[in-house]
Amino acid sequence: MVFSKNHYHYQSEATKFIEELKQKNPNLEESQRQGRALLWDKSPIDLDQFERAKASRVKQQAYVYQNKVR
Repeated sequence: MVFSKNHYHYQSEATKFIEELKQKNPNLEESQRQGRALLWDKSPIDLDQFERAKASRVKQQAYVYQNKVR
């Protein structure tokens, strides 16, 4: 299968847009990394503290607004 060399330098409109955006905002990727770190990257969980918090929870009834029928 032979590919034509005419399309070797083809770039889609989306690729051109992203490259232009990166040229206008050189710190764009760094700000994206900071945003990701803010929302998704979490510190490691202390398992002892997690188990203590789990054990200290008070069980709640399924529908909290309904009075208990005795």
